[in-house]
Amino acid sequence: MHTEQFITRLLEQAKVRGILEAEVFLSGGDSFRAMSQQGALSNYTVNSTRGLSLRGIYSGKMGYAATEAFDEEAIDMLISGVIESALLTEDDSFQQIYKGDETYPQLNCYNPELDRVDEKRKIDFLLSLEPMAKARDPRIVQLSYNAIVTASGFHRIVNTHGLNLEDKDNIAYAYAGAVAKEGDRVATGMGMTISRNFDELDAEKVVNDATSEALFMLAAQPVPSGSYRCIIENRCMPDLLSVFSGVFSAENAQKGLSLLAGKEGEMIASPAVTLMDDPLMKDGLGSQPFDAEGVACFPKAVIENGRFTTLLHNLKTAHKAGVRSTGNAAKAGYAGAVRVSPTNFYFKPGEKTLAQMMEEMENGLVITDVSGLHAGANAISGDFSLIAQGYTVKDGKKDKPVDRITVAGNFFQLLKNIRALGSDLLFPGSSTGSPSVDIGEIAVAGK
Repeated sequence: MHTEQFITRLLEQAKVRGILEAEVFLSGGDSFRAMSQQGALSNYTVNSTRGLSLRGIYSGKMGYAATEAFDEEAIDMLISGVIESALLTEDDSFQQIYKGDETYPQLNCYNPELDRVDEKRKIDFLLSLEPMAKARDPRIVQLSYNAIVTASGFHRIVNTHGLNLEDKDNIAYAYAGAVAKEGDRVATGMGMTISRNFDELDAEKVVNDATSEALFMLAAQPVPSGSYRCIIENRCMPDLLSVFSGVFSAENAQKGLSLLAGKEGEMIASPAVTLMDDPLMKDGLGSQPFDAEGVACFPKAVIENGRFTTLLHNLKTAHKAGVRSTGNAAKAGYAGAVRVSPTNFYFKPGEKTLAQMMEEMENGLVITDVSGLHAGANAISGDFSLIAQGYTVKDGKKDKPVDRITVAGNFFQLLKNIRALGSDLLFPGSSTGSPSVDIGEIAVAGK
């Protein structure tokens, strides 16, 4: 059955069977992924998905059902599934199918030329990385992992109130991990390039970043334990922000899983800190004109000059709080339940370069990478204890590489301790970004 015919008949039949408010959420996409090792392809995957979910209010409660089939049998299955799940749910909270906004922002996150790039060109790009990396220095022994990915996707919302929205996007990225060896010492480095224009993928940057870091880290040693002035670099701070992003969700706050519940209007960070959620950012990986419920998206400061302004809301949490939805409803695929999630989420950059921040710090540490985020970070309390690496700063200049240290602190206290944010805003392969951040002092366990 044709998609348009299927959607029309589905909503008509839902109404006949007593689902007076209903919504169809259709999504899908195509992806290509290739990986290589030792100069040869090690993995090659082409995938295409399409699915549809039906949400509807029956007997005052919301029901859900999903399918990948688009035939008459699927229509009956979806409607019966919505009715059954609505009757079984114990959630008595207010639910609604959104009627829509007067206007929606216009975005262009889709490049049709990217979808026309042939597979041979992608594979040739991938296979060029390892020879290029090995030619840089004899100590580069291999790329431990490298890949190229292209992906395109769309999502569409059609409901019984007449709402009919569609958005599509695509992206290409490549990454590589270099391994350097000298004597008994082994170190790794990472490089990445990302764009919606395949011609802008930069193999030189991938290789330079990966090999430079690996070679520099060959001489890494832990520093003595103690308290250190510290800058968290823009490659690393987004990981920390992402782990604790859930504390800004109204859904978590209303479940008692966020210490920010009820703190709107309070100073929770240094005046230097402005935390943005911007779904309309040009070329942002999280950019979208509307959310998973059809609410028009708009930029907002979650923290503005240190003051906590708003939690992130979908329609359900906004109604419970008596506020407007912030347009942050999200679904993990067509079959997922509606949750709350940030879009392009980042600390607003300042005016200083990393070099200037290091000069002001004079002596301390720059953290470039942390690991153990899920085991070593408590997303509710904000406490973290993470394995880290980076380099020392001496007399305002980059000095010696550092590894095998542990940094410990609390995310909420870190926000209050921030002294400055750099001008080097970076989104390292995700929709969460940050400039380099001077966080004041932090506890370090080393040698």
